[in-house]
Amino acid sequence: MNIEIGIIETLLVALLILFAGYFCNSKIAILRNNNIPEPVVGGIIFSLIAAIAYSYFDIVFDFDMSFKKPFMTIFFTTVGLGASFKLLLKGGPKVVLFLVVTSVYLILQNAVGVTLAMSTGMDSLMGLLGGSVTLSGGHGNGATYADLFISEYGMPGSVFELAMAAATLGLVLGGLVGGPVSKRLIKRHNLKPAEYHEEVDDTVTFSPEDHDLVTPKRMMETLFVILLCMVVGHIGHIALKEAGVILPSFLIPLLFGVLATNVCEFSKVYTISRPCIDLWGTMALSIFLAMALMSLKIWELANLAGPMMFIILIQTIVLMMFAYFITFRIMGKNYDAAIMAGGHCGFGLGATPTAVANMEALVARHGPSPQAFLVVPLVGAFFIDITNALVIQLYLSLPFVGN
Repeated sequence: MNIEIGIIETLLVALLILFAGYFCNSKIAILRNNNIPEPVVGGIIFSLIAAIAYSYFDIVFDFDMSFKKPFMTIFFTTVGLGASFKLLLKGGPKVVLFLVVTSVYLILQNAVGVTLAMSTGMDSLMGLLGGSVTLSGGHGNGATYADLFISEYGMPGSVFELAMAAATLGLVLGGLVGGPVSKRLIKRHNLKPAEYHEEVDDTVTFSPEDHDLVTPKRMMETLFVILLCMVVGHIGHIALKEAGVILPSFLIPLLFGVLATNVCEFSKVYTISRPCIDLWGTMALSIFLAMALMSLKIWELANLAGPMMFIILIQTIVLMMFAYFITFRIMGKNYDAAIMAGGHCGFGLGATPTAVANMEALVARHGPSPQAFLVVPLVGAFFIDITNALVIQLYLSLPFVGN
């Protein structure tokens, strides 16, 4: 029996799922300490309820997902609007160097995923799902590309559930392996924090307008900019699709967001509020993930879970080795570099909050590292999503991927 649920009721259920995730994270330490996103927690709980309803009562919930894609596009547009080149330059050469290191790893991560998938008889697209799509990209990116692979490449519907499972497993592993990698580096090289650290200027991370109050007018102005980028991006996406160029629907709005924020900064015609961008992005991603996870069909996941788990475990080993032998060396072979290596493990498998949690646990025991807390969040929060989208698109253009 199918139960059809309207668009407003669907949004209401999505918010209930989100609030359930907040409640569980506030009460269950293991969820909170591993930075499992609230929409994922609530969504998994709902998917279990839906699985019970299907298994014992033959009930299937049919939600109206009309809001899902717009919320997803809003989030990725805010990612573009947050990618300020001035911010990148103010962070100094370490930020640029760390961005280069992590971007090179994205290429390696997808190479490992695609190679393992093809060698085990899986579709090459499954390798991208077991690569930077879900691991460096997180749940939002995984959900987006899962929808793309289903609609444009004919992948089965269960791919979405698999992407969510891969992102969740990566998030947990990212929180588990970062600490041991950095601890081993610190112990082996007898590293200690510098006695003197330059005082970090607030303007490196935040522009002066960040201290303005978030007002309804500022929120609506920011929403106008977001929607303008989305509309222009949608027109560009349609034009490219008619020309035979298949791109994710969010990519063009994201790039227009990058263009808009940097044109505004350099021309000083208008100042886009970063706090408002962050708020719109956070709300859109949370609701999008909750809505996406509402349709999880756990009973369709079992056949694919084993091979994907194997790929992610191999990816975890590769990232640990990369962070240990490459990230650490390129970033300076000092205490700050060791902390950054742990942070790289965090968002190379999970998300920026996981990276920050890894580093916080390390500095609480071994001493402060202001440089690491400047470099890693800047790259993880503002720039890695841009390079990840470009790297994924590069792989999708290869003749042996998706065909």
